[in-house]
Amino acid sequence: MKAAVFRGPGQPLSIEDVEVDHPLDHEVRIKTVASGVCHSDLHFVDGLYPYPAPAVLGHEAAGIVEEVGKQVTYVKPGDHVISCLSVFCGFCDQCMSGHPNRCSNKQATQRKPNEKPRISQKGNPVFQFLDISSYCERMLLHENAVVKIREDIPLDRAALIGCGVTTGVGAVLNTAKIEPGSTVAVFGCGGVGIAAIQGARIAGARKIIAVDMFENKLAMAKRFGATDTVDASSTDPVEGIKALTGAGVDYAFEAIGLKKAAEQAFNAVKPGGTATVIGMIPVGQKVELDGFMFLSERKLQGSNMGSNRFRIDMPRYIDFYLQGRLKLDEMISKRGKLEDVNEAFRAMKAGEVARTVLTFDN
Repeated sequence: MKAAVFRGPGQPLSIEDVEVDHPLDHEVRIKTVASGVCHSDLHFVDGLYPYPAPAVLGHEAAGIVEEVGKQVTYVKPGDHVISCLSVFCGFCDQCMSGHPNRCSNKQATQRKPNEKPRISQKGNPVFQFLDISSYCERMLLHENAVVKIREDIPLDRAALIGCGVTTGVGAVLNTAKIEPGSTVAVFGCGGVGIAAIQGARIAGARKIIAVDMFENKLAMAKRFGATDTVDASSTDPVEGIKALTGAGVDYAFEAIGLKKAAEQAFNAVKPGGTATVIGMIPVGQKVELDGFMFLSERKLQGSNMGSNRFRIDMPRYIDFYLQGRLKLDEMISKRGKLEDVNEAFRAMKAGEVARTVLTFDN
């Protein structure tokens, strides 16, 4: 079956034939219907984060269960599901304390070294990216990497919930837990940033300031709920935010993965405020802050996949969508096929899209 294969950093993904195995115990084989193209994949393609090759990338997807292994009782063939990279073992300290997104025993959900790999090519193993590998016509996942969903949501919309929406909305609702009436700034108006803006709107923020360097993305942010914008290409974002708020915002969210933006997000919150880093800052880079700022009880924290409990959160986000409170249709800037994955990366780097969604005819 066709897949987009990563051969090393700095190289375009190549469309190749791979073999996806049949499920063992606790595994589910899924016909991939749609996969979003997420900025996280681009970090690995560009070499900002290391990953072994060859690998099938992609991790934001929805599809239809095709086959289940023994002991799987949660889903059955024909069920619609969303995949999630926050696969959980269910019994480690993190899972048992209510933080399955931080599962410390993911090895329990993976195949053993002496077992046949889930993905292979001519008898050689192909690495499964983030336990998902959605740039492929089939996915073979542990059952704890999927959530069963209602069937009245289109799967190309549902795919967005698999990462970008859960990451952005969840950072606001779960990680930061903003209060109604709060003031919020979001740095970066790509897919995750737009989701964070929507999360702030759903939570009842009274002022939502979008920060970006692309005029078209700032205009898009307004359509998703931003009340104000700051053009970082011509204005210092911290000064721009303070001009709109006085002392700064209650909450700031960094949704790009840039050291400078994380520092600006922290400096843009008022005394007692909280800055949350959502983006993937490149490995080895340090965030530098003025230590004096901490005496005003400003806080800096990280967020991993929106602090999700995805089998609880994702169905809620679907309800928000069907009620008209979460906009997903408008987040899809472009659609394409698997062969368009490299063009999707180019458009993302150029700031042309919120999300490109690849659909599969298989």
